[in-house]
Amino acid sequence: MLAVEVQDLSKTFRSGWFPRRLTHALRGISLSIPRGIIFGLLGPNGAGKTTLLSILATLLLPDAGRARVLGHDVVREARAIRPRLNMASGNSNFIWSLRAPEILTFYGRLYGLSGWALSRKVDELLALCELEEHRKVPYHELSTGLKQRLALAKSLVNDPELLFLDEPTLGLDPDISARMRAQIKALRQDRGTSILLTTHYMREAEELCDEIAFIKSGEIPARGTADALKRQIRIGDVIALRLDPPVWDRLADLPGVLRCVSQDGRIECTVDSAEKRLPEILRLLHEHGFVVRDLDVHEPDLEEVFVELAK
Repeated sequence: MLAVEVQDLSKTFRSGWFPRRLTHALRGISLSIPRGIIFGLLGPNGAGKTTLLSILATLLLPDAGRARVLGHDVVREARAIRPRLNMASGNSNFIWSLRAPEILTFYGRLYGLSGWALSRKVDELLALCELEEHRKVPYHELSTGLKQRLALAKSLVNDPELLFLDEPTLGLDPDISARMRAQIKALRQDRGTSILLTTHYMREAEELCDEIAFIKSGEIPARGTADALKRQIRIGDVIALRLDPPVWDRLADLPGVLRCVSQDGRIECTVDSAEKRLPEILRLLHEHGFVVRDLDVHEPDLEEVFVELAK
């Protein structure tokens, strides 16, 4: 059984009167997500990421199409879905005067927990998200990072089979973001939780996600692993060379060289496969009397994919 199955899903928002404005948030997207993986939904602000998550979480009705979550239709069987999933957002907000244990207790009761079981769950989540020493601090006095950790703790109160994380590291310092990503990885590894993660941070998607879908203007133009996306849009490996003498224009004519530019005394060749082309390039340079003073090979990162797909 799939964790999420979406077919031709559409959602349009209407605003204003004269003229009536239409915003097409989702334009007939289709998507399937296996269980037990971290799936990334990557795209710019306004692309439709949060709208899709809201529909899958049964918080918003679609205009057209179908969506099934954990085998249940999100419109007709919403009550069967809600106890089995949860959601955390990078913009979460709780009652300003409540403390972390009180917030978790409140949400635990909404999911039917009480008594000793509820107390144990609250203590477990405070420990898991490193909030124990902040038990007595009102919510409005917590730092941004602690608030994000509390949002994650709240989303685990019902041990969800499927977890939606909507930009969970938004606005966090790099060290706090790294700790949040480690906690997200542990959820999948230790608990087997299926996770759908929206983000526009390339590093986060590449580090966390088993598979990624790129969403743009309510459509999904590309999907796959990070490496597969790079191959799909023909972004190649980069071989950077510093030569003596410094320029050799014939590199651009070699088989497998997609692009070749010279800047700051270095020649950067984008090739279809560095493993295949580097030995050939080095052999030809040696035959023509060039000395390689410096050499660097790197794969394209997901940010380059993002830029290409966003065009």
